[in-house]
Amino acid sequence: MLRELAIENLGVIESARIDLGPGLTCVTGETGAGKTMVLTGLGLILGSRSVPATVRTGADAALAEAIVDVAPGSWPAERLEEAGAALDDDGTVIVSRIVGASTRSRTVVGGRTVPQAVLAEVAAHWVTVHGQSDQARLRSSAEQRAILDEYADHADLLDSYATAWRRWRDARDALERMESGAEQARLEAARMRDDLAAIDEVAPEAGEDQALKDQIEVLENAESVRTGVAAAREAIDGDGETTLVIAAEAARRALGEAARHDRALADLENRLADVAYGAADVAQELASYLDRMDADPSRLDELQQRRAALGSLMRRIGADLDGVLAYRDRAAAAVAEDDSWDEHLAARRGDERAAAAEVERLADALSASRRAGADRLAADVNAELAGLAMPDASFAVEVDRAELRHSGADEVRMTLASHPGAPPRPVALAASGGELSRIMLALEVSLARHAAAPGHTFVFDEVDAGVGGRAAVAVGRRLAELARTHQVLVVTHLAQVAAHADRHVVVAKATDGAITRAQVHEVAGDARVEELARLLSGHEDSKTALAHARELWEASRVAP
Repeated sequence: MLRELAIENLGVIESARIDLGPGLTCVTGETGAGKTMVLTGLGLILGSRSVPATVRTGADAALAEAIVDVAPGSWPAERLEEAGAALDDDGTVIVSRIVGASTRSRTVVGGRTVPQAVLAEVAAHWVTVHGQSDQARLRSSAEQRAILDEYADHADLLDSYATAWRRWRDARDALERMESGAEQARLEAARMRDDLAAIDEVAPEAGEDQALKDQIEVLENAESVRTGVAAAREAIDGDGETTLVIAAEAARRALGEAARHDRALADLENRLADVAYGAADVAQELASYLDRMDADPSRLDELQQRRAALGSLMRRIGADLDGVLAYRDRAAAAVAEDDSWDEHLAARRGDERAAAAEVERLADALSASRRAGADRLAADVNAELAGLAMPDASFAVEVDRAELRHSGADEVRMTLASHPGAPPRPVALAASGGELSRIMLALEVSLARHAAAPGHTFVFDEVDAGVGGRAAVAVGRRLAELARTHQVLVVTHLAQVAAHADRHVVVAKATDGAITRAQVHEVAGDARVEELARLLSGHEDSKTALAHARELWEASRVAP
């Protein structure tokens, strides 16, 4: 429930604060006085998109702020706490929307900045808004189906059906792709089978092409390599008198003599010993290398042929050696699938049949639930219409079987027989504008009584458009009845509706010739009678209108 709403610098409203307690609150005012800005401010609290153009001329920013009751432990409370908002100990939270004229707008809930989408998500659980544009819902079969689904309260069944529908669609698409592309796929598998045989015949190994290149380069330059290695070995530990090993050992012995007298030279002596030992090891490895070196021309030819085979394979596949090895894995999988093609096709057909059967089963269950809900909804709406000055009207909800689709297998149609003996016609064609308003109100009330928790907030923006006389009194009475269990806020032009309100808020326009401001205030007593008189006749000082207004107000206060 909304406790209060404050607005600053929004449109023509410079500053306003409205107390919104339980029960029915009506907002009235002349056309253009600023009632729309009250609803705009409320819309900001509900997470609607901010529009910089709505900021009052000359102001840097507009503010909409509300105190909202949030039940501890409820889903909205948990969602807000996840976003970092802090709830007060009394179970309320302050929601603020700051709309900058030229700066970025902000959403603050419980002292913490949160994304606008989070506020909109949570506010949908607090408030239901209904305006004249919502009558368009009665002109769309899809919207009529959505209303019925909301009333029938089978969200779990809808979710199960949607999941089954997606699974069936995926299974059907997979089967169609396999069947329609069977010939091409099997030709591709045959080509890959030949490629796989060619790859397996060569049997390449990872990194083999570079290893072959290195070996071939050695063999192609064998004499130069042999000469260099032999010369290095001779210089290190050959037959000469000045080899590296002899020089290092001589230096070690000379330093050893000196180290006998200066222990600080012992480390250098050891390092020279390491040089001598290391040089001897290198000489040994060079000798082994020369022993292993194979300058046989047939070996070079063998390596070149192997490298040519790898090159031919890579050109065939159109990839380097790593790509050839990766392609081999894909080809092996494709060939294996082709070998079991019939089994795979049978399995996919079985999957499609099972998924289709599950969709049909859930579609039947959904249709049965909709038909049962349609009967109950029609009965509830007809009972409401009887109290909304449409006692002879007969409202019905028809559920006809249609082809399977994402929403089920039903065509939902709401009809109205305006009087006994009249044929049922689509509600959008059979009802006048005022009747559509009352039917929409009857639907909203039926949904509220059936699904909304006590204390839920309903906002009606001129739901009484096109209604007058006794029908207007009936609308006011029904809104007052709804307000016994829910919080209801109504923007209206009708005195017959406003007379039933627990609180009556007036939006009045004032100007000093240069600046126009809207004043928002609650009226009571004689001031309220005067506003009702203005709504009735356009003049709050007409004695006849005042008498009629007082009579209307007093009658609404004693009405059951």
